[in-house]
Amino acid sequence: MSDESTWGSEYAIETSATPETIWSIFRDVPAWKNWNAGIERIDIDGPFATGTWFTMKPPGEEALRSQLIDVRENVCFVDETRVGDLVILVAHRIEPLGPARTRIVYAVDARGPQASEIGPAVSADFPEVLASLSKLAEARSGRDAAQR
Repeated sequence: MSDESTWGSEYAIETSATPETIWSIFRDVPAWKNWNAGIERIDIDGPFATGTWFTMKPPGEEALRSQLIDVRENVCFVDETRVGDLVILVAHRIEPLGPARTRIVYAVDARGPQASEIGPAVSADFPEVLASLSKLAEARSGRDAAQR
Protein backbone atom coordinates (compact mmCIF):
# COMPACT_ATOMS: atom_id res chain seq x y z
CA MET A 1 0.00 0.00 0.00
CA SER A 2 1.16 3.51 -0.68
CA ASP A 3 1.36 6.10 2.07
CA GLU A 4 -1.92 7.63 0.88
CA SER A 5 -3.75 4.37 1.59
CA THR A 6 -2.80 4.24 5.28
CA TRP A 7 -3.23 6.84 7.98
CA GLY A 8 -3.20 6.77 11.75
CA SER A 9 -3.22 9.11 14.70
CA GLU A 10 -3.93 9.21 18.43
CA TYR A 11 -5.70 11.75 20.58
CA ALA A 12 -5.65 11.69 24.37
CA ILE A 13 -6.85 13.54 27.44
CA GLU A 14 -6.13 13.06 31.14
CA THR A 15 -8.96 13.09 33.64
CA SER A 16 -9.67 12.51 37.32
CA ALA A 17 -12.56 10.20 36.38
CA THR A 18 -12.26 6.53 37.21
CA PRO A 19 -11.99 3.85 34.51
CA GLU A 20 -15.30 2.40 35.74
CA THR A 21 -17.10 5.71 35.28
CA ILE A 22 -15.64 6.20 31.80
CA TRP A 23 -16.63 2.63 30.92
CA SER A 24 -20.21 3.21 32.10
CA ILE A 25 -20.43 6.14 29.66
CA PHE A 26 -18.98 4.07 26.80
CA ARG A 27 -21.44 1.22 27.48
CA ASP A 28 -24.44 3.54 27.18
CA VAL A 29 -24.29 3.76 23.38
CA PRO A 30 -27.68 5.47 22.84
CA ALA A 31 -26.46 8.36 25.06
CA TRP A 32 -23.27 8.98 23.06
CA LYS A 33 -25.11 11.69 21.12
CA ASN A 34 -25.48 13.65 24.39
CA TRP A 35 -21.72 14.21 24.70
CA ASN A 36 -20.50 13.67 21.11
CA ALA A 37 -21.66 16.46 18.77
CA GLY A 38 -20.57 14.30 15.81
CA ILE A 39 -23.52 11.95 16.39
CA GLU A 40 -27.05 12.87 15.39
CA ARG A 41 -28.46 9.39 15.96
CA ILE A 42 -27.03 6.05 17.07
CA ASP A 43 -28.58 2.62 17.48
CA ILE A 44 -26.91 -0.55 18.76
CA ASP A 45 -28.15 -4.00 17.68
CA GLY A 46 -27.46 -5.83 20.94
CA PRO A 47 -25.23 -5.76 24.00
CA PHE A 48 -22.06 -3.67 24.22
CA ALA A 49 -19.89 -6.69 23.39
CA THR A 50 -17.48 -7.96 20.76
CA GLY A 51 -19.34 -8.73 17.53
CA THR A 52 -22.27 -6.35 18.06
CA TRP A 53 -23.16 -3.96 15.23
CA PHE A 54 -24.30 -0.36 15.57
CA THR A 55 -25.51 2.35 13.19
CA MET A 56 -24.33 5.91 13.66
CA LYS A 57 -25.54 8.94 11.73
CA PRO A 58 -23.34 12.04 11.82
CA PRO A 59 -25.16 15.37 11.32
CA GLY A 60 -25.78 16.05 7.64
CA GLU A 61 -24.25 12.75 6.49
CA GLU A 62 -25.36 9.23 5.63
CA ALA A 63 -25.59 6.69 8.45
CA LEU A 64 -22.65 4.31 8.84
CA ARG A 65 -22.68 0.69 10.03
CA SER A 66 -19.90 -0.27 12.41
CA GLN A 67 -19.02 -3.34 14.44
CA LEU A 68 -17.50 -3.68 17.89
CA ILE A 69 -14.55 -5.95 17.16
CA ASP A 70 -12.86 -5.93 20.59
CA VAL A 71 -14.57 -5.04 23.87
CA ARG A 72 -12.69 -5.36 27.18
CA GLU A 73 -14.49 -3.97 30.22
CA ASN A 74 -12.85 -0.93 31.83
CA VAL A 75 -9.91 -1.24 29.38
CA CYS A 76 -10.91 -0.56 25.76
CA PHE A 77 -13.21 -1.09 22.87
CA VAL A 78 -12.43 -1.05 19.17
CA ASP A 79 -14.96 -0.39 16.44
CA GLU A 80 -14.56 -1.04 12.74
CA THR A 81 -16.32 0.81 9.95
CA ARG A 82 -16.03 -0.29 6.33
CA VAL A 83 -16.94 1.94 3.40
CA GLY A 84 -16.18 0.04 0.22
CA ASP A 85 -12.49 -0.89 0.40
CA LEU A 86 -11.78 1.67 3.13
CA VAL A 87 -11.51 0.29 6.69
CA ILE A 88 -11.46 2.60 9.71
CA LEU A 89 -10.62 1.23 13.15
CA VAL A 90 -11.01 3.38 16.23
CA ALA A 91 -9.63 2.13 19.53
CA HIS A 92 -11.05 3.81 22.65
CA ARG A 93 -8.60 3.05 25.45
CA ILE A 94 -8.81 3.74 29.18
CA GLU A 95 -5.34 3.90 30.76
CA PRO A 96 -5.02 4.23 34.56
CA LEU A 97 -2.12 6.58 35.39
CA GLY A 98 -2.15 6.25 39.15
CA PRO A 99 -4.31 7.44 42.00
CA ALA A 100 -7.13 9.63 40.69
CA ARG A 101 -5.70 9.99 37.15
CA THR A 102 -6.80 8.26 33.96
CA ARG A 103 -5.90 8.83 30.33
CA ILE A 104 -8.57 8.35 27.66
CA VAL A 105 -7.08 7.62 24.23
CA TYR A 106 -8.80 7.52 20.84
CA ALA A 107 -6.52 5.89 18.26
CA VAL A 108 -7.68 5.85 14.65
CA ASP A 109 -6.25 3.69 11.88
CA ALA A 110 -7.54 4.12 8.32
CA ARG A 111 -6.55 1.78 5.49
CA GLY A 112 -7.66 1.79 1.90
CA PRO A 113 -8.50 4.30 -0.82
CA GLN A 114 -8.26 7.92 0.35
CA ALA A 115 -7.30 6.90 3.91
CA SER A 116 -4.96 9.90 4.22
CA GLU A 117 -7.89 12.22 3.44
CA ILE A 118 -10.75 10.46 5.22
CA GLY A 119 -8.83 9.56 8.40
CA PRO A 120 -8.20 13.19 9.39
CA ALA A 121 -11.81 14.11 8.53
CA VAL A 122 -13.21 11.28 10.67
CA SER A 123 -11.07 12.23 13.65
CA ALA A 124 -11.15 16.03 13.36
CA ASP A 125 -13.54 16.39 16.29
CA PHE A 126 -11.80 13.85 18.57
CA PRO A 127 -10.19 16.55 20.78
CA GLU A 128 -13.62 18.12 21.43
CA VAL A 129 -15.25 14.72 21.91
CA LEU A 130 -12.59 13.72 24.45
CA ALA A 131 -12.99 17.02 26.32
CA SER A 132 -16.77 16.53 26.50
CA LEU A 133 -16.39 12.89 27.59
CA SER A 134 -13.86 13.85 30.27
CA LYS A 135 -16.09 16.62 31.63
CA LEU A 136 -19.09 14.26 31.85
CA ALA A 137 -17.01 11.49 33.44
CA GLU A 138 -15.51 13.84 36.03
CA ALA A 139 -18.98 15.10 36.97
CA ARG A 140 -20.22 11.52 37.35
CA SER A 141 -17.12 10.41 39.27
CA GLY A 142 -17.63 13.27 41.71
CA ARG A 143 -21.28 12.36 42.15
CA ASP A 144 -20.41 8.66 42.60
CA ALA A 145 -17.78 9.49 45.22
CA ALA A 146 -20.25 11.73 47.10
CA GLN A 147 -22.78 8.87 47.23
CA ARG A 148 -20.29 6.44 48.79
